[in-house]
Amino acid sequence: MTGLVLKLKPHEKLLINGVVLQNGDKAARLRVRTAGASVLRLRDALHPTEAKTPVQKAYYIAQLVVAGAADPDVARQEVLEYLAVARRDSDYESTLAEIGLAETYALGGELFAAMRALRKIALPARSARTGDVAGEEPCFSPQSR
Repeated sequence: MTGLVLKLKPHEKLLINGVVLQNGDKAARLRVRTAGASVLRLRDALHPTEAKTPVQKAYYIAQLVVAGAADPDVARQEVLEYLAVARRDSDYESTLAEIGLAETYALGGELFAAMRALRKIALPARSARTGDVAGEEPCFSPQSR
């Protein structure tokens, strides 16, 4: 069988094609068999009020595409613009490497991969943490940018 396999922790929430789902009391595996389905773990989601830096803004816009709430072509250009600002402002070699990787993915239209590349620097406090973000549900409206 093919498809995306998600390993879910107890009570973990995720967004699939605009619908928020929550796992039960036990860890589980879920297979998404529909190609092109929009899937986002809410633990990886950034609330729009948290998107303060250029890296976080790029992450949030990529997140909107992954959630199916933004046009990929328009968002890709916005992500690249924010990453260019972040590149200019950064002094750290490790941060520049992650920004460069995210730019490469964004140029290829792979915004989920760009999000993955930015996660450590966009969500540093959550890198080792699991679960929901401060108990607040993320917002997936493009108008909240």
